[in-house]
Amino acid sequence: MDITHRPPEVNRTVSAVPPASPTAASEAGADAPTERRLGLLLLLGVLGLGAAFRLYWALYDDGIYWPDEVYQSLEPAHRLVYGYGLIAWEFVEGARNWALPALVAALLGLGRAVGLTEPAGYLALVKGCFALLGTATAWATWRLARASGASTLAASGGAALFALASVPLYFAPRAMSENASVLPVALGLALVLPATASRRALVTGASLLGLAVLLRLQNGVFCVGLLAVLLARRQWRQAGVALAVLAGWALAFGLLDKLTWGRWFHSAIVYLDFNVVQGKAAQWGTEAFDYYPRILRRAMPGLSLLVGALALLALPRAWGLSFLTAAFVLLHAAQPHKELRFLVPAMPLLAALAGVGLDSVLRVLRGFPARATVALAVVAAALLSGANAGTLTFGELGQYERVRPQDSAWDDQGPVNRLLEAAGRLDDVCGLKVEAVHQAWTGGYSYFHRKVPLYAHNGPGRGSNRFSHVITAAGYEGAGTAVAREGSLVLVKLPIAGCTPDPGYSWRLP
Repeated sequence: MDITHRPPEVNRTVSAVPPASPTAASEAGADAPTERRLGLLLLLGVLGLGAAFRLYWALYDDGIYWPDEVYQSLEPAHRLVYGYGLIAWEFVEGARNWALPALVAALLGLGRAVGLTEPAGYLALVKGCFALLGTATAWATWRLARASGASTLAASGGAALFALASVPLYFAPRAMSENASVLPVALGLALVLPATASRRALVTGASLLGLAVLLRLQNGVFCVGLLAVLLARRQWRQAGVALAVLAGWALAFGLLDKLTWGRWFHSAIVYLDFNVVQGKAAQWGTEAFDYYPRILRRAMPGLSLLVGALALLALPRAWGLSFLTAAFVLLHAAQPHKELRFLVPAMPLLAALAGVGLDSVLRVLRGFPARATVALAVVAAALLSGANAGTLTFGELGQYERVRPQDSAWDDQGPVNRLLEAAGRLDDVCGLKVEAVHQAWTGGYSYFHRKVPLYAHNGPGRGSNRFSHVITAAGYEGAGTAVAREGSLVLVKLPIAGCTPDPGYSWRLP
């Protein structure tokens, strides 16, 4: 028998399958092998450039955007590892949990174990790790865009909008809760949002979201929103699994507070009472509802409009992710006190949505050259933004915009911090006063790294003999001797033989 012979029915069935139409071929070409290879090459390039930018700023910027990046993370971590540090009010009253300081303390402990026991070493380690965390978030952005239906090429364009954009680059190396939680948010949603997500993906993704809440309470919006999305899809089983996992992480949050503050959910209760019930965060400034889009247009004029337009195109195809992103942004916009850093956890989501929108654009284009050109143009726009990140001012970032909007956002208070490091290396320092700036806008003991009194500008006078050195403006050395200079500031050795002990010295940040 001829084994190649097939019954007529089979032949008819096979021949009945029509060839792909040009339109179908064009749509399939959105992830054709050639475009997939280009997309993966773009992704590698984007991640490499993003890492290079972030590591550069991590190593060459000693400035402070806002005191929280020191006193909510570095300083309490320094106190855990080295036994001393200034204590902000949040860690007096328990308005923060210890998850973030513990994470940073683990990095400081690792640095100590390998010999990085000076600020230049352990701070580079911490900032470098946060920078690489931002790079990993760019990869998670790609995963999220792919999970939302974008092709490899379009998803790489979306990843570039997070990896290379100037605002995410600026915040990346800073040890803030927003940066610590952004990777768990993006990767967690990439795992749980697909309608076909496996049970393992649901458990892992929901756990990452629970971790994100542990690091930053506001990320609870994503958890509640996820349950709403799953229920709206009538995915009852998936919603039940996610709810059970998130409940376990809520229990872990409460237990951590019980063990550290003595009351279940103590930090969440104090934080919400201070910020929402009493509205005391308004003392640091209030802004109008349109603050976030206004500042993003100012910081990244063309790129923010591009991301917004592409994200709107993604709405029909990724409504769940769009809903979660919009809920997070709108709830923050409704709060009187606003800072651009608060939106960092939503930035990879916006970039992923832009990747889905870019995929919609690529699908209407015919031919590989046209699609590749458009994708490369998006990456180029992101790269241009990142290349200009060094020109960002505080006014463009919406910080101090009524006081000193033209000041560079980079290395702000960097001279003070470098002088703190210099003072910490002196053998004869027995006390230090910072006269040049409010203590909250310095790097504290994380930079000073010497267990002697560190006084604020309104502390004891020079004649008190409580300190041997001061950091002051050039020209105010008095009878002292300048031993180090940074710009317009000097580290001055006072003409005293030693310090008088201060039994009333307070470690509390003024």
